[in-house]
Amino acid sequence: MVFFSLSATVLGQGLTAALDTSGSTFLWIALLAGLLGLVFALFLARSVLAFDTGTPEMRLISNAIREGAEAFMSRQYTTIAALAVVLAIALFVGYKFSDFTAPLAGKVVISFLIGAICSGFAGYTGMFVSIRTNIRAASAARASLGKALKIALRGGAVTGMVVISLSLLGVGSLFFLFGGLKDPQHVPYQLVGFGFGASLVALFAQLGGGIYTKAADVGADLVGKVEAGIPEDDPRNPAVIADLVGDNVGDCAGRGADIFESTAAENVGAMILGTALYPVFGVKGILFPLIVHAINLVASFVGVLVVHSREDQDPMDALNRGYYVTTLLALVGFAAAVYYMLQGRWWLLSCGVVGMVTSFLFVRITEYYTETRYRPVQSIANASLTGPATNIISGLAVGMETPAMPVVVISAALLLSYYFGVRGLADTTISDYAKGIYGTAIATMGMLSSAAYILAMDTFGPITDNAGGIIEMSDQPHSVREKTDKLDAAGNTTKALTKGYAIGSAALAAFLLFSAYLETVHGIVAQRFADAGQVLNPNWSFTNINLASVPVFVGALLGAMLIFLFSSFAIKAVGRTAQYIIEDVRAQFRENPGIMAGTSKPDYGRCVRIVTGAALKQMVLPGALAVLTPLAVGLVFKNLSGSFHIHIPGEYSPVLNGHSIDLAGAEAVAALLMVGTIVGILMAMLMNNSGGAWDNAKKYIETGAHGGKRSEAHKAAVVGDTVGDPFKDTAGPSLHVLIKLLATVTLVLAPLFL
Repeated sequence: MVFFSLSATVLGQGLTAALDTSGSTFLWIALLAGLLGLVFALFLARSVLAFDTGTPEMRLISNAIREGAEAFMSRQYTTIAALAVVLAIALFVGYKFSDFTAPLAGKVVISFLIGAICSGFAGYTGMFVSIRTNIRAASAARASLGKALKIALRGGAVTGMVVISLSLLGVGSLFFLFGGLKDPQHVPYQLVGFGFGASLVALFAQLGGGIYTKAADVGADLVGKVEAGIPEDDPRNPAVIADLVGDNVGDCAGRGADIFESTAAENVGAMILGTALYPVFGVKGILFPLIVHAINLVASFVGVLVVHSREDQDPMDALNRGYYVTTLLALVGFAAAVYYMLQGRWWLLSCGVVGMVTSFLFVRITEYYTETRYRPVQSIANASLTGPATNIISGLAVGMETPAMPVVVISAALLLSYYFGVRGLADTTISDYAKGIYGTAIATMGMLSSAAYILAMDTFGPITDNAGGIIEMSDQPHSVREKTDKLDAAGNTTKALTKGYAIGSAALAAFLLFSAYLETVHGIVAQRFADAGQVLNPNWSFTNINLASVPVFVGALLGAMLIFLFSSFAIKAVGRTAQYIIEDVRAQFRENPGIMAGTSKPDYGRCVRIVTGAALKQMVLPGALAVLTPLAVGLVFKNLSGSFHIHIPGEYSPVLNGHSIDLAGAEAVAALLMVGTIVGILMAMLMNNSGGAWDNAKKYIETGAHGGKRSEAHKAAVVGDTVGDPFKDTAGPSLHVLIKLLATVTLVLAPLFL
């Protein structure tokens, strides 16, 4: 692998500078931790793959899932690679047009391509391991629930380790190669392409995988459960293999790329904000986020190893134990990092604690709205007694309620971390704004300090889902299916909880990246003054944006509109693709009556091929919308504001050589970014939690409540679940990525807006 050799070279050169007083030693520690994380991942993968693969019947089903997933991923990443190359060329040309940005063109494009490659590899790893772990977890369940739990979690942990390791190695290696140890105050700005590349791949991976998994799921459920009356994962359903494939390409590959993008963007954004504190901490303040993720790797690895379960124990108890151990170790490591890197300023440790508490609260709030034992899910189940319409009304009402508590938590986290940041740096001469914003950056690091373990829990979900499907389709004893049902129930919970964690971390990371965008614009303006032999007024900052300015107001409107239009495109893509699956399943039942009689097998491959082609075609439009909108807004207002006199010269802009610098384009994009982030967070919460609540209301009825399976209430709940499917697994998770993509694309393109 490129990063093994690259990082080995970097570390070899770095050992000569070990223990230096400038703080560069911490860069070598971070890179070493990244390599160690890959070793951890290899150890876990080898231990999982050494287990038994079950009966020939089980392997036949597992092989079909694996082949379908690999075929989809191959075609998807070929499409994404082509799009990335086109964007890289456009980015290079755009930077070359300006004398100011031309020297940075090569570095930005290189970092963009490396970020895209790392993000793609992170997502592919998640799918690669999960489609080989599912059969081993299913086989282990025949003997022991505890053994199956351990295999499934360790298979998921491979993804978590690889994702965080690649983020560390990618950002750390580029920082070194671009001369970060010699010029640490400017090099972080050259890393923005890495975050953009990671965001781009993550968006298309999440979109394509989400469209695939939910189209197959909707098609399998509506025709199989409602029309044909057959159980879930019944081998007579032609769409069942496509549904199981979708769990891997959507939940595993998509979420792997999503979390990679979060950590990469947070690393780059925090390093940019850390440049403002260079007079206080030196390079240590810039490298601090890398060390936090190094701690994340070690803490998560230990957390995974301590997970074990008795046969009569709820699997969630064991998984929660691992989470608590990981968080505790991360806290201890965080405190050590603050002591050695941030001069023992314990108010800054408080910022990290705020992030960790925010993570815990988001998980618990999501649990309240999506668990069957709480009021929201039970209210949807009760509404199913009177039909699909009342089920959908109740589900939407729950969804609209869900953002309330998380918004309060995010608001409190931002206010507290800002305050603690100001207190922690009270004796320094930098501005209070820079102090407070760095505090919010540390809170984001705290929230992501257990990301590797969280991702392991997330990937655990589709692995156990697949394991249950393999057991069902291979006609194993009912006692084995009961074990996999317990694991599947835990997996459904972990998937819902990690979605809550993902949107919470996205919210804090997006604010961090917005602040980094403002700092980037300020830096560009300051550099222009320096190039002209002048000095920018130290009292001016780009934080003063006039809300009454026409470009700002229009940019804000367009940001809100983008979220709704993007969500519409994503949901319609699921609907269109699901129609193809529904028509094919009906056709197979009609053409081959032996399928329902159990005398002949359906053509699983036909459904897989249909959904693969349709999903890849449908993902392009919403993805292009997300990338092109901020670019269009910035360029239009940059070039047309003077013609329409919609920007007031001199009032909010610094004056250079007698001329006010026109900030209309940059301000309009800032408004688009801020309002798009706010609306995106709220919409993602609504979709994630309402979709999860609809799903678990159906599962609650399937336990025997309100008449159980095949009752009228169950049929209504299945309809509600199909409405929620594209909410929670396509549009909602894609919005996590979108709000960070908006930030990274504006960071990269900021020089073009001035």
